[in-house]
Amino acid sequence: MNTLGQDAKNHATAVGLNVDRITINGGKPLVGRIELKGAKNLVTKAMVAAILGDTPSVLKDVPNISDVRIVRGLLEVHGVTVTDGPVEGELILDPSAVETAHMADIDAHAGSSRIPILFCGPLLHRLGEAFIPDLGGCRIGDRPIDYHLEVLRNFGAIVEKLPSGIRMSAPDGLHGAKVALPYPSVGATEQVLLTAVLADGITELSGAAIEPEIMDLINILQKMGAIITVDTDRVIRIEGVDKLDGYTHRALFDRNEAASWAAAALATEGDIFVGGARQAEMLTFLNVFRKVGGDFDIAEDGIRFFHPGGDLKPVIIETDVHPGFMTDWQQPLVVALSKAKGVSIVHETVYEQRFGFVDALVEMGASIEVHKECLGSAACRFGQRNFKHSAVISGPSRLTGADIEVPDLRGGFSHLIAALTADGRSTVSNVGIIARGYENFITKLELLGADFELDA
Repeated sequence: MNTLGQDAKNHATAVGLNVDRITINGGKPLVGRIELKGAKNLVTKAMVAAILGDTPSVLKDVPNISDVRIVRGLLEVHGVTVTDGPVEGELILDPSAVETAHMADIDAHAGSSRIPILFCGPLLHRLGEAFIPDLGGCRIGDRPIDYHLEVLRNFGAIVEKLPSGIRMSAPDGLHGAKVALPYPSVGATEQVLLTAVLADGITELSGAAIEPEIMDLINILQKMGAIITVDTDRVIRIEGVDKLDGYTHRALFDRNEAASWAAAALATEGDIFVGGARQAEMLTFLNVFRKVGGDFDIAEDGIRFFHPGGDLKPVIIETDVHPGFMTDWQQPLVVALSKAKGVSIVHETVYEQRFGFVDALVEMGASIEVHKECLGSAACRFGQRNFKHSAVISGPSRLTGADIEVPDLRGGFSHLIAALTADGRSTVSNVGIIARGYENFITKLELLGADFELDA
């Protein structure tokens, strides 16, 4: 089994999904209602934040996805007691017995996750030291590791690179710092927040990410006793405090999952009510969805996304950090754009290599060309760097069934959508990767009337 296949199997096993492949008979609209839980990009960070508290925390609406299982395992090897609450999706996290973990245990639980690096600030506060294994190469690239380490050095951490991993210590404690991000990185912003709240003095972070998930993490930290100010110019100021308590918090809904099912409704000419979705956090997506020709009804308990009939329209999209159009939204929407009458352009400015998933769509009959040039209103940081980061989608295309291998989380869900809308049968393998961020997606497909068979 190749590395990708093993990763898929690990993610599936983590959530009890005994499935490797799904065979889909396409051409049937998805119709019905599904419910969302908390956002993957918030819940896992909120779980790490619990280490900072002197008392237990309660996190609600936690989805059953493999990334949550990974973080739960990492917390437990560090001595944090994690128990299921009386209500489904509720976790109780007690950090009172937090301890240093063995590198081998961290490595075994982390897998391909980047989460261990976010444990460092909280563990330095609680224990005065932190360890992470050498998760280099294809798991965590050198640049992300080095950048996070430099941020921690700014707070006064001493970093030692050992053959077996990286050891950090803070014999004099951590102190406030001025940090300027060259790009509004979500991970780097989270690192600063989780480290600064108990640091001595004031931290000023400029160029910060301000995604809704970041703001919800700030809400959690404020509940714990932190003092955090967010200015309109992407500057966040954190006044360090002496102690933090636990929190009780209901996680923000997963807007990436909401957009994925909305795109599925559009591509399959379906009608899906996404329970738990909210307008405010979906504003930018809703505008584009309407421009493409989709329609929606906003209710108190969710949003109904549907294809109203007629031709879909081409659009020009540039992904961007919040409040722009999210990079995680473009991959599922590209499948729907292959059905639009005309030429659409998607300029990816957040991740340099996010169009690998279109190869399978082209094999299925989509007319998509990927270019190295910036095909947007302005040049981006990937221009002249030979990354294929712009896509031209011509339609409408009639997709036909094919054998597809899931490459990554969002690309994988996009392949599911393509199979659902294609003529004939498609076999999608490595579907366990989709379990990283989509809770019970097989059950949701059943609820929406998809025609498919499972193969373990």
